[in-house]
Amino acid sequence: MVARSHINSSSAATPLRILLVENHADTREVLISLLEGLGHTVVVAESMRSATRAAPRAHCDVLISDIGLPDGDGWELLGQLNLPRPMYAIAMSGYGMTADRTRSKVAGYRHHLVKPMGIEQLEGILKEVTAELHKSASDRTQKRARSVQAQTSNG
Repeated sequence: MVARSHINSSSAATPLRILLVENHADTREVLISLLEGLGHTVVVAESMRSATRAAPRAHCDVLISDIGLPDGDGWELLGQLNLPRPMYAIAMSGYGMTADRTRSKVAGYRHHLVKPMGIEQLEGILKEVTAELHKSASDRTQKRARSVQAQTSNG
């Protein structure tokens, strides 16, 4: 596992921490370059075993995992991850049949991308993640403010 970060002038407004699980070296390197080029921090794992070790301490916002791994599959991986907070999960596979997509959704993946996938497609999903994280943070802030206001008016 390696944590890598790179900030580019065209980087994302809000950098994400991404756990990338991919055993194919060329695909992994292309994805690392793309994700880092967008300004994200990438934690890399090459197998299910290394991903389950890395995930708890990586504090990632997003999991991008290949379904076909040398020591299991991405569906099994998502089920084995015991994370302290929810992680936005994206599956990647060379297979895109309806059954494959359905199995990814059932396992907990929000998206199932078919390789080779378009850069714009992945970038769009990451923007969706950023918007969702901002909304969650805003909702938590508003909830805290209402709680403080209620305590102040009651006390």
